[in-house]
Amino acid sequence: MASPLPLPRDLTIPEPGSTTAREVLSRSLGRLLPDVAAIPRTLPSSSRGRAELEATLAAVARAAKDRAGAATILGALRSPTVGALVRSLRNELLRRATFDRERAESMLIDLVATLGLELALGGALGDELTLTRLPSRIVSLGARAAIAIPAGTRALRLASGRAVIEREGERIELDLQAIAAGEAVASPAIVTRPYHPITADIVLANVDNNPRASFGAEPGEPGNPVDLGGHAPDAWATALREALGIIAAHLPDLAREIDLYIRCFVPAGYHAETHRSASYRESIGAIYLTLHPNPMTLAEAVIHELSHNKLHALFELDPVIENDAAARFASPVRPDLRPLRGVLLAVHAFLPVARLYEKMTEARHPLSLGHYFPERFAQIRELNRAAASTVLAHARPTPIGRALLDETRRWIAHFDA
Repeated sequence: MASPLPLPRDLTIPEPGSTTAREVLSRSLGRLLPDVAAIPRTLPSSSRGRAELEATLAAVARAAKDRAGAATILGALRSPTVGALVRSLRNELLRRATFDRERAESMLIDLVATLGLELALGGALGDELTLTRLPSRIVSLGARAAIAIPAGTRALRLASGRAVIEREGERIELDLQAIAAGEAVASPAIVTRPYHPITADIVLANVDNNPRASFGAEPGEPGNPVDLGGHAPDAWATALREALGIIAAHLPDLAREIDLYIRCFVPAGYHAETHRSASYRESIGAIYLTLHPNPMTLAEAVIHELSHNKLHALFELDPVIENDAAARFASPVRPDLRPLRGVLLAVHAFLPVARLYEKMTEARHPLSLGHYFPERFAQIRELNRAAASTVLAHARPTPIGRALLDETRRWIAHFDA
Protein backbone atom coordinates (compact mmCIF):
# COMPACT_ATOMS: atom_id res chain seq x y z
CA MET A 1 0.00 0.00 0.00
CA ALA A 2 1.40 3.41 -0.97
CA SER A 3 2.38 5.74 1.84
CA PRO A 4 0.25 8.87 2.36
CA LEU A 5 1.20 11.96 0.39
CA PRO A 6 3.46 14.12 2.59
CA LEU A 7 1.80 17.38 3.61
CA PRO A 8 2.96 19.90 0.99
CA ARG A 9 4.92 22.79 2.46
CA ASP A 10 5.91 24.58 -0.74
CA LEU A 11 3.62 23.64 -3.63
CA THR A 12 2.85 27.31 -4.31
CA ILE A 13 6.37 28.76 -4.34
CA PRO A 14 9.11 26.11 -4.17
CA GLU A 15 11.90 26.33 -1.66
CA PRO A 16 15.45 25.73 -2.99
CA GLY A 17 15.85 22.10 -3.98
CA SER A 18 12.17 21.33 -3.37
CA THR A 19 10.79 17.97 -4.44
CA THR A 20 7.16 18.69 -3.46
CA ALA A 21 5.85 19.33 -6.96
CA ARG A 22 7.73 16.28 -8.28
CA GLU A 23 6.15 14.07 -5.62
CA VAL A 24 2.67 15.35 -6.46
CA LEU A 25 3.16 14.82 -10.20
CA SER A 26 4.63 11.34 -9.74
CA ARG A 27 1.77 10.19 -7.55
CA SER A 28 -0.86 11.69 -9.85
CA LEU A 29 0.65 9.84 -12.81
CA GLY A 30 0.63 6.66 -10.74
CA ARG A 31 -3.15 6.92 -10.67
CA LEU A 32 -3.46 6.75 -14.46
CA LEU A 33 -2.31 3.17 -15.03
CA PRO A 34 -5.11 1.79 -12.80
CA ASP A 35 -7.49 4.13 -14.62
CA VAL A 36 -6.44 2.57 -17.93
CA ALA A 37 -6.79 -0.95 -16.54
CA ALA A 38 -10.27 -0.10 -15.21
CA ILE A 39 -11.72 0.88 -18.61
CA PRO A 40 -14.86 -1.28 -18.99
CA ARG A 41 -14.28 -4.02 -21.55
CA THR A 42 -17.93 -3.64 -22.50
CA LEU A 43 -17.61 0.01 -23.51
CA PRO A 44 -16.92 -0.59 -27.24
CA SER A 45 -20.14 -1.08 -29.19
CA SER A 46 -18.77 -3.86 -31.39
CA SER A 47 -17.16 -7.21 -30.68
CA ARG A 48 -14.17 -6.12 -32.77
CA GLY A 49 -13.80 -3.00 -30.66
CA ARG A 50 -13.97 -5.03 -27.46
CA ALA A 51 -11.28 -7.39 -28.77
CA GLU A 52 -8.99 -4.51 -29.72
CA LEU A 53 -9.44 -2.88 -26.31
CA GLU A 54 -8.68 -6.19 -24.61
CA ALA A 55 -5.53 -6.65 -26.71
CA THR A 56 -4.33 -3.12 -25.95
CA LEU A 57 -4.91 -3.46 -22.21
CA ALA A 58 -3.10 -6.80 -22.25
CA ALA A 59 -0.15 -5.18 -24.02
CA VAL A 60 -0.06 -2.41 -21.39
CA ALA A 61 -0.17 -4.96 -18.56
CA ARG A 62 2.71 -6.96 -20.09
CA ALA A 63 4.82 -3.85 -20.65
CA ALA A 64 4.24 -2.66 -17.08
CA LYS A 65 5.99 -5.79 -15.73
CA ASP A 66 9.27 -4.80 -17.39
CA ARG A 67 11.35 -1.84 -16.19
CA ALA A 68 11.89 -0.42 -19.66
CA GLY A 69 8.27 -1.03 -20.60
CA ALA A 70 7.05 0.61 -17.40
CA ALA A 71 9.19 3.65 -18.19
CA THR A 72 7.67 3.83 -21.68
CA ILE A 73 4.16 3.68 -20.24
CA LEU A 74 4.94 6.35 -17.66
CA GLY A 75 6.39 8.59 -20.37
CA ALA A 76 3.26 8.12 -22.47
CA LEU A 77 0.91 8.83 -19.57
CA ARG A 78 2.92 11.92 -18.68
CA SER A 79 2.29 13.30 -22.15
CA PRO A 80 -0.93 15.34 -22.39
CA THR A 81 -1.68 13.63 -25.71
CA VAL A 82 -2.29 10.42 -23.74
CA GLY A 83 -3.00 11.66 -20.21
CA ALA A 84 -5.79 14.00 -21.32
CA LEU A 85 -7.55 11.11 -23.08
CA VAL A 86 -7.30 8.85 -20.02
CA ARG A 87 -8.59 11.50 -17.59
CA SER A 88 -11.31 12.70 -19.95
CA LEU A 89 -12.57 9.16 -20.51
CA ARG A 90 -12.41 8.37 -16.80
CA ASN A 91 -14.32 11.52 -15.88
CA GLU A 92 -16.94 10.84 -18.56
CA LEU A 93 -17.45 7.31 -17.25
CA LEU A 94 -17.77 8.60 -13.68
CA ARG A 95 -21.03 10.22 -14.74
CA ARG A 96 -22.34 6.63 -14.73
CA ALA A 97 -25.98 6.57 -15.84
CA THR A 98 -25.75 9.95 -17.56
CA PHE A 99 -22.46 9.47 -19.41
CA ASP A 100 -22.41 10.03 -23.16
CA ARG A 101 -21.55 6.63 -24.64
CA GLU A 102 -20.83 7.99 -28.11
CA ARG A 103 -18.41 10.59 -26.74
CA ALA A 104 -16.78 8.03 -24.45
CA GLU A 105 -16.28 5.58 -27.31
CA SER A 106 -14.74 8.30 -29.48
CA MET A 107 -12.27 9.07 -26.69
CA LEU A 108 -11.53 5.38 -26.31
CA ILE A 109 -10.78 4.92 -30.03
CA ASP A 110 -8.33 7.83 -29.87
CA LEU A 111 -6.77 6.56 -26.64
CA VAL A 112 -6.24 2.99 -27.85
CA ALA A 113 -4.56 4.17 -31.07
CA THR A 114 -2.43 6.84 -29.37
CA LEU A 115 -1.31 4.64 -26.50
CA GLY A 116 -0.61 1.76 -28.86
CA LEU A 117 1.53 3.99 -31.07
CA GLU A 118 3.53 5.30 -28.08
CA LEU A 119 4.16 1.72 -26.89
CA ALA A 120 5.31 0.74 -30.39
CA LEU A 121 7.56 3.81 -30.54
CA GLY A 122 9.14 2.87 -27.21
CA GLY A 123 9.69 -0.74 -28.24
CA ALA A 124 7.38 -1.91 -25.45
CA LEU A 125 4.50 -3.38 -27.42
CA GLY A 126 5.56 -7.03 -27.54
CA ASP A 127 3.14 -8.82 -29.87
CA GLU A 128 1.80 -7.03 -32.93
CA LEU A 129 -1.32 -4.99 -32.23
CA THR A 130 -3.88 -4.67 -35.02
CA LEU A 131 -6.44 -1.87 -34.82
CA THR A 132 -9.34 -1.33 -37.18
CA ARG A 133 -11.25 1.31 -35.22
CA LEU A 134 -9.15 4.40 -35.78
CA PRO A 135 -9.30 8.18 -35.37
CA SER A 136 -8.65 10.36 -38.40
CA ARG A 137 -5.27 11.31 -36.93
CA ILE A 138 -2.94 10.06 -34.22
CA VAL A 139 -0.79 12.67 -32.52
CA SER A 140 2.41 11.55 -30.86
CA LEU A 141 4.31 13.90 -28.64
CA GLY A 142 6.88 11.13 -28.24
CA ALA A 143 7.56 11.05 -31.98
CA ARG A 144 7.04 14.81 -32.39
CA ALA A 145 4.69 13.96 -35.24
CA ALA A 146 1.09 13.48 -36.30
CA ILE A 147 0.06 10.50 -38.39
CA ALA A 148 -2.98 10.92 -40.62
CA ILE A 149 -5.13 7.83 -41.08
CA PRO A 150 -6.31 7.98 -44.73
CA ALA A 151 -9.88 7.32 -45.71
CA GLY A 152 -10.35 3.68 -46.62
CA THR A 153 -7.78 2.40 -44.11
CA ARG A 154 -8.63 -1.16 -43.20
CA ALA A 155 -6.17 -1.64 -40.37
CA LEU A 156 -3.24 -0.14 -38.50
CA ARG A 157 -0.67 -2.73 -37.50
CA LEU A 158 1.68 -1.71 -34.69
CA ALA A 159 4.83 -3.51 -33.63
CA SER A 160 7.97 -2.43 -31.84
CA GLY A 161 9.47 0.50 -33.75
CA ARG A 162 7.08 0.40 -36.70
CA ALA A 163 3.55 0.97 -37.92
CA VAL A 164 1.83 -0.23 -41.07
CA ILE A 165 -1.27 1.42 -42.51
CA GLU A 166 -3.19 -1.02 -44.68
CA ARG A 167 -5.56 0.19 -47.36
CA GLU A 168 -7.00 -1.72 -50.29
CA GLY A 169 -4.03 -2.54 -52.52
CA GLU A 170 -1.61 -0.42 -50.47
CA ARG A 171 0.66 -0.78 -47.44
CA ILE A 172 2.22 2.34 -45.96
CA GLU A 173 5.12 1.35 -43.71
CA LEU A 174 6.36 3.81 -41.11
CA ASP A 175 9.65 3.59 -39.22
CA LEU A 176 8.66 5.16 -35.92
CA GLN A 177 12.23 5.58 -34.70
CA ALA A 178 13.18 7.42 -37.89
CA ILE A 179 10.12 9.65 -37.51
CA ALA A 180 11.05 10.42 -33.90
CA ALA A 181 14.60 11.23 -35.02
CA GLY A 182 13.22 13.84 -37.40
CA GLU A 183 14.33 12.04 -40.54
CA ALA A 184 12.63 12.66 -43.86
CA VAL A 185 9.76 10.30 -44.59
CA ALA A 186 8.48 8.91 -47.85
CA SER A 187 4.88 9.82 -47.03
CA PRO A 188 4.70 13.51 -46.00
CA ALA A 189 0.95 13.51 -46.56
CA ILE A 190 0.69 10.89 -43.83
CA VAL A 191 3.37 12.09 -41.40
CA THR A 192 3.40 15.78 -40.50
CA ARG A 193 5.54 17.77 -38.07
CA PRO A 194 3.19 19.96 -36.00
CA TYR A 195 5.54 20.30 -33.01
CA HIS A 196 8.09 23.11 -32.85
CA PRO A 197 10.85 23.13 -30.21
CA ILE A 198 10.89 25.82 -27.56
CA THR A 199 13.31 24.13 -25.14
CA ALA A 200 14.81 20.65 -25.18
CA ASP A 201 11.64 19.10 -23.69
CA ILE A 202 8.89 21.66 -24.34
CA VAL A 203 7.29 22.27 -27.72
CA LEU A 204 4.77 24.52 -29.39
CA ALA A 205 1.95 22.20 -30.43
CA ASN A 206 0.19 23.13 -33.65
CA VAL A 207 -2.10 20.15 -33.08
CA ASP A 208 -4.19 19.06 -30.10
CA ASN A 209 -6.20 15.95 -29.27
CA ASN A 210 -7.57 17.09 -25.90
CA PRO A 211 -11.31 16.19 -26.02
CA ARG A 212 -12.05 19.10 -23.69
CA ALA A 213 -10.33 21.83 -25.73
CA SER A 214 -13.46 22.70 -27.68
CA PHE A 215 -14.94 23.86 -24.36
CA GLY A 216 -13.59 26.46 -21.96
CA ALA A 217 -11.41 25.28 -19.10
CA GLU A 218 -14.01 26.90 -16.84
CA PRO A 219 -17.77 27.36 -17.42
CA GLY A 220 -18.49 30.44 -19.50
CA GLU A 221 -15.02 30.57 -21.06
CA PRO A 222 -14.45 30.09 -24.80
CA GLY A 223 -12.87 26.95 -26.16
CA ASN A 224 -9.22 26.83 -27.14
CA PRO A 225 -8.83 25.55 -30.70
CA VAL A 226 -5.30 25.64 -32.10
CA ASP A 227 -4.70 29.09 -33.59
CA LEU A 228 -1.33 30.64 -34.41
CA GLY A 229 -3.00 34.03 -34.75
CA GLY A 230 -1.24 34.82 -38.02
CA HIS A 231 2.23 34.48 -36.47
CA ALA A 232 4.87 31.94 -37.44
CA PRO A 233 5.75 29.15 -35.01
CA ASP A 234 9.27 30.62 -34.71
CA ALA A 235 7.78 33.91 -33.47
CA TRP A 236 5.82 32.01 -30.82
CA ALA A 237 8.88 30.01 -29.80
CA THR A 238 11.05 33.12 -29.53
CA ALA A 239 8.50 34.96 -27.37
CA LEU A 240 7.98 31.98 -25.08
CA ARG A 241 11.74 31.43 -24.70
CA GLU A 242 12.08 35.04 -23.58
CA ALA A 243 9.32 34.60 -21.00
CA LEU A 244 10.84 31.33 -19.77
CA GLY A 245 14.24 33.02 -19.58
CA ILE A 246 12.86 35.75 -17.31
CA ILE A 247 11.41 33.10 -14.99
CA ALA A 248 14.60 31.03 -14.97
CA ALA A 249 16.76 34.04 -14.13
CA HIS A 250 14.69 35.10 -11.12
CA LEU A 251 12.82 31.98 -9.97
CA PRO A 252 15.11 29.08 -10.90
CA ASP A 253 13.33 26.53 -8.69
CA LEU A 254 10.00 27.40 -10.28
CA ALA A 255 11.64 27.16 -13.71
CA ARG A 256 12.67 23.60 -12.88
CA GLU A 257 9.03 22.82 -12.10
CA ILE A 258 8.06 24.18 -15.51
CA ASP A 259 10.55 21.78 -17.07
CA LEU A 260 9.11 18.96 -14.96
CA TYR A 261 5.41 19.57 -15.64
CA ILE A 262 5.00 21.28 -18.99
CA ARG A 263 5.38 19.35 -22.22
CA CYS A 264 3.67 21.73 -24.66
CA PHE A 265 2.22 25.16 -25.24
CA VAL A 266 -0.91 25.19 -27.40
CA PRO A 267 -1.38 28.47 -29.35
CA ALA A 268 -4.84 30.01 -28.96
CA GLY A 269 -4.56 33.13 -31.11
CA TYR A 270 -2.99 36.58 -30.89
CA HIS A 271 -4.23 39.67 -29.08
CA ALA A 272 -2.07 42.78 -28.77
CA GLU A 273 -4.21 44.42 -26.07
CA THR A 274 -5.65 41.59 -24.02
CA HIS A 275 -4.33 38.18 -23.08
CA ARG A 276 -5.93 34.84 -22.40
CA SER A 277 -4.52 31.58 -21.06
CA ALA A 278 -5.98 28.33 -19.82
CA SER A 279 -5.17 24.88 -18.56
CA TYR A 280 -7.40 21.85 -18.20
CA ARG A 281 -7.60 19.53 -15.24
CA GLU A 282 -7.60 16.61 -17.69
CA SER A 283 -4.59 17.81 -19.70
CA ILE A 284 -1.79 18.10 -17.17
CA GLY A 285 1.34 19.11 -19.06
CA ALA A 286 -0.28 21.51 -21.52
CA ILE A 287 -0.69 25.30 -21.39
CA TYR A 288 -3.09 27.08 -23.75
CA LEU A 289 -2.38 30.75 -24.33
CA THR A 290 -2.57 33.66 -26.73
CA LEU A 291 0.54 35.38 -28.01
CA HIS A 292 1.31 38.84 -26.63
CA PRO A 293 4.11 41.34 -27.37
CA ASN A 294 4.86 41.98 -23.67
CA PRO A 295 7.24 39.34 -22.25
CA MET A 296 5.97 39.98 -18.70
CA THR A 297 2.44 39.17 -19.79
CA LEU A 298 3.63 35.82 -21.15
CA ALA A 299 5.80 35.17 -18.08
CA GLU A 300 2.78 35.80 -15.84
CA ALA A 301 0.65 33.45 -17.94
CA VAL A 302 3.24 30.67 -17.85
CA ILE A 303 3.57 30.87 -14.05
CA HIS A 304 -0.19 31.12 -13.65
CA GLU A 305 -0.92 28.02 -15.75
CA LEU A 306 1.99 26.03 -14.29
CA SER A 307 0.41 26.67 -10.89
CA HIS A 308 -2.92 25.40 -12.17
CA ASN A 309 -1.17 22.30 -13.51
CA LYS A 310 0.32 21.65 -10.07
CA LEU A 311 -3.04 21.96 -8.35
CA HIS A 312 -4.71 19.83 -11.02
CA ALA A 313 -2.16 17.11 -10.24
CA LEU A 314 -2.89 17.52 -6.52
CA PHE A 315 -6.65 17.30 -7.17
CA GLU A 316 -6.01 13.86 -8.68
CA LEU A 317 -4.91 12.78 -5.21
CA ASP A 318 -6.92 14.83 -2.74
CA PRO A 319 -9.97 17.15 -2.83
CA VAL A 320 -7.94 19.81 -0.91
CA ILE A 321 -11.11 21.62 0.18
CA GLU A 322 -14.44 19.97 0.88
CA ASN A 323 -16.80 22.88 0.39
CA ASP A 324 -20.08 22.40 -1.47
CA ALA A 325 -19.21 22.67 -5.16
CA ALA A 326 -22.46 24.55 -5.77
CA ALA A 327 -21.59 27.35 -3.31
CA ARG A 328 -20.33 30.54 -4.95
CA PHE A 329 -17.94 33.24 -3.76
CA ALA A 330 -16.60 36.54 -5.07
CA SER A 331 -13.31 36.28 -6.95
CA PRO A 332 -10.98 39.24 -7.51
CA VAL A 333 -10.04 38.02 -10.98
CA ARG A 334 -13.50 37.33 -12.44
CA PRO A 335 -16.77 39.25 -12.53
CA ASP A 336 -18.88 36.17 -11.86
CA LEU A 337 -19.17 34.31 -8.57
CA ARG A 338 -16.92 31.26 -8.39
CA PRO A 339 -16.77 27.97 -6.50
CA LEU A 340 -14.25 28.29 -3.69
CA ARG A 341 -11.86 25.97 -5.50
CA GLY A 342 -11.73 28.55 -8.32
CA VAL A 343 -10.76 31.30 -5.86
CA LEU A 344 -8.08 28.97 -4.43
CA LEU A 345 -6.72 28.39 -7.93
CA ALA A 346 -6.45 32.17 -8.38
CA VAL A 347 -4.45 32.92 -5.25
CA HIS A 348 -2.27 29.84 -5.75
CA ALA A 349 -1.45 31.07 -9.27
CA PHE A 350 -0.84 34.74 -8.47
CA LEU A 351 1.37 34.30 -5.39
CA PRO A 352 4.33 33.03 -7.48
CA VAL A 353 3.63 35.80 -10.01
CA ALA A 354 4.04 38.29 -7.15
CA ARG A 355 7.28 36.57 -6.19
CA LEU A 356 8.58 37.07 -9.74
CA TYR A 357 7.81 40.80 -9.55
CA GLU A 358 9.50 40.99 -6.16
CA LYS A 359 12.69 39.25 -7.33
CA MET A 360 12.89 41.32 -10.52
CA THR A 361 12.45 44.50 -8.48
CA GLU A 362 15.25 43.44 -6.12
CA ALA A 363 17.50 42.71 -9.11
CA ARG A 364 16.59 46.05 -10.75
CA HIS A 365 15.78 44.26 -13.98
CA PRO A 366 15.31 46.81 -16.78
CA LEU A 367 11.63 45.84 -17.09
CA SER A 368 11.11 46.66 -13.41
CA LEU A 369 12.18 50.30 -13.82
CA GLY A 370 9.12 51.47 -15.75
CA HIS A 371 6.13 53.00 -13.95
CA TYR A 372 3.83 50.15 -14.98
CA PHE A 373 5.86 47.51 -13.15
CA PRO A 374 5.34 48.67 -9.52
CA GLU A 375 1.69 49.41 -10.31
CA ARG A 376 1.17 45.88 -11.56
CA PHE A 377 3.08 44.45 -8.58
CA ALA A 378 0.80 46.34 -6.19
CA GLN A 379 -2.27 45.21 -8.11
CA ILE A 380 -1.19 41.54 -7.87
CA ARG A 381 -0.53 41.82 -4.13
CA GLU A 382 -3.97 43.30 -3.57
CA LEU A 383 -5.56 40.59 -5.71
CA ASN A 384 -3.82 37.91 -3.65
CA ARG A 385 -4.85 39.55 -0.39
CA ALA A 386 -8.53 39.60 -1.45
CA ALA A 387 -8.55 36.03 -2.81
CA ALA A 388 -6.70 34.64 0.22
CA SER A 389 -9.11 36.41 2.59
CA THR A 390 -12.06 34.64 0.91
CA VAL A 391 -10.41 31.23 0.84
CA LEU A 392 -9.04 31.36 4.39
CA ALA A 393 -12.38 32.54 5.77
CA HIS A 394 -14.55 29.90 4.10
CA ALA A 395 -12.45 26.84 3.23
CA ARG A 396 -13.13 23.48 4.84
CA PRO A 397 -9.72 21.95 4.06
CA THR A 398 -8.51 18.39 4.16
CA PRO A 399 -5.18 17.90 5.98
CA ILE A 400 -3.45 18.34 2.60
CA GLY A 401 -5.51 21.47 1.98
CA ARG A 402 -4.68 22.83 5.43
CA ALA A 403 -0.97 22.61 4.63
CA LEU A 404 -1.59 24.43 1.34
CA LEU A 405 -3.52 27.17 3.14
CA ASP A 406 -0.74 27.49 5.72
CA GLU A 407 1.65 28.22 2.86
CA THR A 408 -0.79 30.80 1.53
CA ARG A 409 -0.86 32.55 4.91
CA ARG A 410 2.92 32.65 5.08
CA TRP A 411 3.25 34.28 1.66
CA ILE A 412 0.43 36.77 2.21
CA ALA A 413 2.21 37.80 5.44
CA HIS A 414 5.49 38.01 3.53
CA PHE A 415 4.10 40.42 0.93
CA ASP A 416 2.33 42.48 3.61
CA ALA A 417 5.51 42.88 5.69
